[in-house]
Amino acid sequence: MKWVTRSHVHVDRVACPWLIRRFVDSEAEFIFVPASRIQEVAEDEGAIPFDAPGVELGHRDGTCSFETIIEKYGLKDKALLKLAHIVHCADTDALAEDPLAAGLEAIAVGYSLRFPDDHENLAHQFEVYDALYAWCRVQVK
Repeated sequence: MKWVTRSHVHVDRVACPWLIRRFVDSEAEFIFVPASRIQEVAEDEGAIPFDAPGVELGHRDGTCSFETIIEKYGLKDKALLKLAHIVHCADTDALAEDPLAAGLEAIAVGYSLRFPDDHENLAHQFEVYDALYAWCRVQVK
């Protein structure tokens, strides 16, 4: 399936593709476009829009898109829920609410500077999320 979101990925727009690829759609293809083209590209490509204003899989009622996707697909893994809290805090400027949130935000900024191409950025940051998810799994046991 194709998925579309805003270009210039940051915390939620890296975390969501990681979540989608690892737990929802292992064959997911990601398209990155300016916010103004999300609906057009979603219709033209038959893509599922996420982390964009006004879409089903976006920020809603104080949650970030990562949390919305977890809810939509009924994911119950306790480690994912722990990771969701970290992502939420990093993505919604609630950095003081989780000790890892500021670090995740800093990592997102650093990777964006090193890898401005969104696909290349994802390729590198997925390793970060794999490692953070592994840590979360240990923490919830």
